[in-house]
Amino acid sequence: MSTEVPVSPEQSHTDSAQARIEEIRAIVQKIPNLVIPTSKGASRRLNKTASVPKKFVELTAVAVRNNATLVRPSGQDLAQDRDLASYAEAYPAVADELEAQAHFIRHSVAVAKSKVGSSALTTYAVARLLAKRPETADLLPHVEDMKKALGARGRNPKSKPAPKPATLVTATEPSPVTPSSSTIDPKTE
Repeated sequence: MSTEVPVSPEQSHTDSAQARIEEIRAIVQKIPNLVIPTSKGASRRLNKTASVPKKFVELTAVAVRNNATLVRPSGQDLAQDRDLASYAEAYPAVADELEAQAHFIRHSVAVAKSKVGSSALTTYAVARLLAKRPETADLLPHVEDMKKALGARGRNPKSKPAPKPATLVTATEPSPVTPSSSTIDPKTE
C-alpha cells in the first residue's frame, strides 16, 4: 500500500513531518483514559495488578454486589470498573495499529536513505573510474574526499593473519630445567 502525499514546493518535508506530528498528537488527545508514564519503569510496576485474570475481576464484582460487608467506605465504583475493563480490551488494537504505522514509517525512511545511498555509491563508483582518465583527472580530489567521508565500509581489506597466541606455562606443568653446576648428572661428567 503506497499512499504518496505530495509535498508542495513551498512546503518542505520538515514542515510536512511537523504537520503529521501535530495531527497524530491531536488524534492521541482523543483517546480516553490516556495516562502518560511518570517514570521509565512505571508500566512495569503495573504488571502485577494489570495481569489479574478477567474472571477474577468479575467474581470480585459479583461478591461486592451481593455482600454489603465487602463494600468499601471509599466506595468501589463497579460501573467505572466495567468501563475501564472494556477500555482495556478495546484499546490495545489502537496501540497495535500505531506501532504498525510507526514500523511502516521507519521502513519508508530506510527505503529513502537506501535510494539516496545507492545513488551516491553509484556516483562514487563512476567518479573513481573517471578519475583514472587523464581528461577527467580533476575528479581525483573529489574521489579522495568521498573516500574519506565514506570511511571503512564495504569489503574488508586483506588483513594480516592474527598472530598465534603465546602458550602460557602454568603451575601444573614442569618448568624447563637448564643445566647448571648443581643439577648436572654426575654420570654424564
